[in-house]
Amino acid sequence: ESLTTTLRTKVLEFWPRLVLAIVVLILGRRMINIAAKRTVKGLEKSNIDVSLKKFLSSTIKIGLKILLLISVASMIGIETTSFVAVIWAAWLAIGLALQWSLENFSWWVLILLFKPYIVGDYIEAQWEAGTVDSISVFNTTLITPWWVTKIIPNGKLANNNITNYTKQKIRRIEIIVWVGYEADSQKTKKVLTELVEKHPKVLKEPIPQIALLELADSSVNWTIRPHVLNKDYREVYFELMEQLKETLDKHKINIPYPHQVIEIKNK
Repeated sequence: ESLTTTLRTKVLEFWPRLVLAIVVLILGRRMINIAAKRTVKGLEKSNIDVSLKKFLSSTIKIGLKILLLISVASMIGIETTSFVAVIWAAWLAIGLALQWSLENFSWWVLILLFKPYIVGDYIEAQWEAGTVDSISVFNTTLITPWWVTKIIPNGKLANNNITNYTKQKIRRIEIIVWVGYEADSQKTKKVLTELVEKHPKVLKEPIPQIALLELADSSVNWTIRPHVLNKDYREVYFELMEQLKETLDKHKINIPYPHQVIEIKNK
């Protein structure tokens, strides 16, 4: 009779808690789904990478669900202190075991968030240069101009200087032209200016710069600095190099090259 009375008392005390916990669980899940949807909509309006959006939304959703379960467990009388301690200890152990992976993972998040480079950019970093083929959780894959695949950890890549050749819409070409001292300077400048200005893909603004760069030991060095769209850089560079030789030969402007004069004296 005493046991029955005790059980009845416990049931009466536990029943309201269980009902309240179930109600909180149902309402909590609905609120989490609503919060997750609003988070996704908010991230869609921002300029964040798609993979990072999915990662952030799923992480927030999982974190809220864990908090909800802990709250519900405490409402029905389950001691959650030890439970939280076990979760924290497990997370710490996993973090220490996967320290290298977590470092690359954190840099992956920062790369997608701040975008020092994106897929398709031509970059130079870690003594490697190539087009970004993919940005995975732990590594960034580059394709070099020689069609060699380079896989670099995100931590090493993002924690050093990065030169991004694709970030800007326009890019300046710089070509050094060696001309002999016997060539007329005004004529040389006019010929180089006309060559650059008549190229259809050279931009009018900023104005191309043609200037005398240096009076070297055996040549007068001129610099040609036109601006082009980034996508046209290599094409225009190679075309100008080819046209330079033809134009200088046509106007009989000598291009000096290293040579030696040998004198043979008879006894």
